[in-house]
Amino acid sequence: MNLSSMIIIGVGVLLVFGMAAAAFAGPNTAKASTRRLQAVRFRHSDNEVDRVEAQLKKAVAARRPPPQRVAGSASRSEALALRLHRTGMDWTVQQYMTFSLGLSAFIAFLVFMKSGVPLISLGVGLVIGLGLPHMVVGHFVKKRVGNFNNRFPDAIELLVRGLRSGLPVTETLGIVSSEVPGPVGEEFKLVSERIKIGKTMEDALQDTANRLGTPEFQFFCITLAIQRETGGNLAETLSNLADVLRKRAQMKLKIRAMSSESKASAYIVGVLPFAVFGLIWMLNPDYAHKFFIDERLMVAGGFGLVWMSIGAFVMTKMVSFEI
Repeated sequence: MNLSSMIIIGVGVLLVFGMAAAAFAGPNTAKASTRRLQAVRFRHSDNEVDRVEAQLKKAVAARRPPPQRVAGSASRSEALALRLHRTGMDWTVQQYMTFSLGLSAFIAFLVFMKSGVPLISLGVGLVIGLGLPHMVVGHFVKKRVGNFNNRFPDAIELLVRGLRSGLPVTETLGIVSSEVPGPVGEEFKLVSERIKIGKTMEDALQDTANRLGTPEFQFFCITLAIQRETGGNLAETLSNLADVLRKRAQMKLKIRAMSSESKASAYIVGVLPFAVFGLIWMLNPDYAHKFFIDERLMVAGGFGLVWMSIGAFVMTKMVSFEI
């Protein structure tokens, strides 16, 4: 069996797994029927709790951002620009693409000088050159979002104190932008600037919520929207929201502590094969070099990478928890 036949068989196996996964990943009929029953109960119930929940769902649906286009290149560049903006750095799409392509070419050149196989060198260069910048940007986004969520309850408490002292909401937003450091102050400053140029407070806050993409700030926008529709004490509502966000942060920390052992095991299992291969390459380069020249070893290594990727994906899902 030659190399082309083995590659065709491998692609066929992957297609079969993909079709099986797509077949089992269909919509859940039980959940859909439950949602329909809940919608009927909300419409025809006389319970005050159900009415409030129906108003909440209506407000969430009304403030949900419209779906973005995914087919055009413009939408992808806009999504990348939005992701770079979430890092808090002054990075542009052109700089990101230039760095990624330059890193891909550099890694491909190094691997080609070691292995002499153009196809593998190009594949390794693209994987590292495109994956490493993506991981770095994701790290900075996660770090900035974490800093924002840590300071956000304090900002809401400052907002509550301003409202209880008699200040309007727009003025208290400006106070938060100047008093709270870090990402919270920066985002509230942008909200205040949008309000000054003529945007309504709801639209300015929703633009920030769409850009941040955090549930915590979306809760804040929904709380203000419901308060404007139903009335009530805004200061008391925001104080309760700050308490809920603090408890949510505590729950995240508890889950992180409980799942740290499983995550460490997943990291060790995922990194160990590459670490062993690197050690073998350092101790016996001639033995490891056969993986780049022998067709059978190349195919076996490709299948091994596929199954390792599936295992890493399963382990990631097992240790990921959403609140």
